[in-house]
Amino acid sequence: MARDYNFWIYIVTNRNHSVLYIGVTNRLSRRIWEHREGNPGFAADYRCTKLIYYEWYRDIRDAIARESQLKKWSRTKKVVLINRLNPSWRDLGVDVLQET
Repeated sequence: MARDYNFWIYIVTNRNHSVLYIGVTNRLSRRIWEHREGNPGFAADYRCTKLIYYEWYRDIRDAIARESQLKKWSRTKKVVLINRLNPSWRDLGVDVLQET
């Protein structure tokens, strides 16, 4: 029997929107909280705490494939994708964190 799972690919940025960090997780609210707490790594080094884009997947293989695809895109193409969902680059993390 198949079981439903939740996986997300997401993009976070810093205050100046100069860096785009793409990741994958099985619990978006926890991962955004970790970014905001400054867990060591690339995102923390560049203060990427603002969630500006995410997509949901049921299968981890699909989520990982999409993450890999997005990481290969140019910044221009990523910006177009973000602008379709979130043209003002509002911090979506506020809503995600309230869902927990």
